[in-house]
Amino acid sequence: MKFPTPLVRGRLVRRYKRFLADVALDTGDEITATCPNTGSMRGLTDPGSVVWLSVSDSKTRKYAHTWEMVEADLGQGPTLVGINTNHPNRLVAEAVSEARIPEIAGYATARREVKYGLSSRIDLLLEDPAKGLAYVEVKNVHLSRTPGLAEFPDSVTERGAKHLRELAAMVEAGHRAVMVYLIQRADADRFTFAADIDPKYAEAYTLACAAGVEAIAYACTLTPEEITIARSVPIVAPHD
Repeated sequence: MKFPTPLVRGRLVRRYKRFLADVALDTGDEITATCPNTGSMRGLTDPGSVVWLSVSDSKTRKYAHTWEMVEADLGQGPTLVGINTNHPNRLVAEAVSEARIPEIAGYATARREVKYGLSSRIDLLLEDPAKGLAYVEVKNVHLSRTPGLAEFPDSVTERGAKHLRELAAMVEAGHRAVMVYLIQRADADRFTFAADIDPKYAEAYTLACAAGVEAIAYACTLTPEEITIARSVPIVAPHD
């Protein structure tokens, strides 16, 4: 996924009201940017952190800048971390169309945001006359507290646990269901669940897997010009 124009650099002044961030740009200007992330963003909101923003020329937007990435350092050098939770669905859809995720390749069609269940929308519905239906849910991952280990979630997510239960229901109905954990950071070589942050989500994941829900994790490479799904990483038990 290429950005329409390269991102601009600055330093974080503060994040507040969840959806806003004040940033001192390298140009010397201080602006307010939209923060497209409802999570805690644990470890990624330290004042003074280097951040990267996209800029919109829309006349109807209140804030032209959107916070896209932050540089984080766990002691092994800084790495870019994508915080925009609007991107993973598009990234996975693009990768599926280009057959870059073997686990969910080979389907005839793919549709995004399709209604299913009682009142939900699946991120990606794959359909094929021979393979049948595959319900694909995508989660953005940016938390890391141990070098090389990405974790989800970064805050309590009842909605996330609900998605796992809904995927299990699709398996029971005779379809395939796949959870994709998309890690928007290049320094991850494995993925796990932050059971200390949300034990109920970790439990819901275990139950979903027992019901037949599949799970895969992929890490991205990030630059101020583009984000690309790069490689599969193993899912490990907490504390492995």
